[in-house]
Amino acid sequence: QVQVKESGGGLVQAGESLTLSCTILSGLTLDDNDLGWFRQAPGREREGVSCIDWSGTSTYYSDSVRGRFTISRDDAKSTVYLQMNSLTPEDTAMYYCATIRPCSSRGLRYGESTYLGPGTQVTVSS
Repeated sequence: QVQVKESGGGLVQAGESLTLSCTILSGLTLDDNDLGWFRQAPGREREGVSCIDWSGTSTYYSDSVRGRFTISRDDAKSTVYLQMNSLTPEDTAMYYCATIRPCSSRGLRYGESTYLGPGTQVTVSS
């Protein structure tokens, strides 16, 4: 069983920034996996926000966050990050880190994914 610690969510105003972290505590070897962030808002479909491949050399973003969000990973710390800038109320959602296969533009929409933790809430006020 995979144990993770997701953190970094919170309540911010539009235009502000947050950095989400997902640290694998046990049960998963990070450097064997492509990783991603998904989000789910009430009444809206799940959205694959971003992913990073196992080597850290390839990253992909949904159209709604490209240019504002940056995904990264630190395998030595067993952690994947999502830096979120210029937040808007439309970014309000529960954010989940996940394994994803494959990490690609298509994979964000249709790939296999497994949520690793309970998620962290991001709320952006206008």
